[in-house]
Amino acid sequence: MPRRRDPASARDPRIAAFAEHLRGERNASPHTLDAYLRDLAQFAASAWPDRGGRPGAWEEVDRYQARRFLVELAELGSAPATTRRKLSSLRSFYRFLMREGVVARNPFRRLPAPRVGRRLPEVLSPAEVGRLLAAPARPKARPERTFGLPEAWFDYVSLRDTAVLELLYSTGMRVGECTGLVDRRLDLLGGAAIVLGKGGKERMCPIGRPALVAARKALAARDAFLEAIGQAPAPPDRQPVFVNKLGTRLTSRSVERIMETCLGLAGLPPGYSPHSLRHSFATHLLDAGADLRCVQELLGHTSLSTTQIYTHVSVERLKEVYRQAHPRA
Repeated sequence: MPRRRDPASARDPRIAAFAEHLRGERNASPHTLDAYLRDLAQFAASAWPDRGGRPGAWEEVDRYQARRFLVELAELGSAPATTRRKLSSLRSFYRFLMREGVVARNPFRRLPAPRVGRRLPEVLSPAEVGRLLAAPARPKARPERTFGLPEAWFDYVSLRDTAVLELLYSTGMRVGECTGLVDRRLDLLGGAAIVLGKGGKERMCPIGRPALVAARKALAARDAFLEAIGQAPAPPDRQPVFVNKLGTRLTSRSVERIMETCLGLAGLPPGYSPHSLRHSFATHLLDAGADLRCVQELLGHTSLSTTQIYTHVSVERLKEVYRQAHPRA
């Protein structure tokens, strides 16, 4: 399949070279690459407005122009975390240009990034998780019959949704890691999945018994559905574990819709996302005494400091229990 050309890189050979650097040397995901290119395009539109967003001379950008861009972001109401990401994108781009001998200095190097307040992740209680995981099996979760879809689809969809939610909570994998699973990477006998995480790094995710049961049922129903629509399964290294009504890979947006539906069926607040199951996975492990390093490995975090946010979640929950239960709290 031919590689899609990025609009920003199509207009500027230096951005094109940087995009190849991200793909080849840093193994950046498509999401990461898109974010970098959007940030560069936004800066170009700010720095050279008379060029219709087309980049100008990168070597002429100075520290004052770089600082003015950050001021513009603040005036537009950009969140601190978003501004920090854009600053990181531009720093990385200029480090690349320095390495290539295009510029002599990095105008974004020493610019202070806005502070980001620590925001604790949204976590469901074990009881709430139980209600959520039971939701796809409820009669109201079964979709109404649509002309043209075989009965096998309606048998499959609730089993698939149960397996998706069970896997997310049982393994702590990211949504994209779950939808990216293929049959060869799911070991139902050994009880583990090999997922491809950020930066193309692989890790093993143990799978609990309820999730294994749900996955076995979903795979059997998936194969019956594919047969009903006359579609032969792909080779194990290319066959998606979870499919949609067209028989193609389930998307992350579809998982978000599954989560929204099941939250309503379970009578839970609508603010949770599929990623909340990853947060809940980590928090519940630490609450039960799991070692922080082990949780780091299970989540695929490069830095332990990223995992430590869940210790703060646990402490906050302890404080809340204390405030509610102690007579003199």
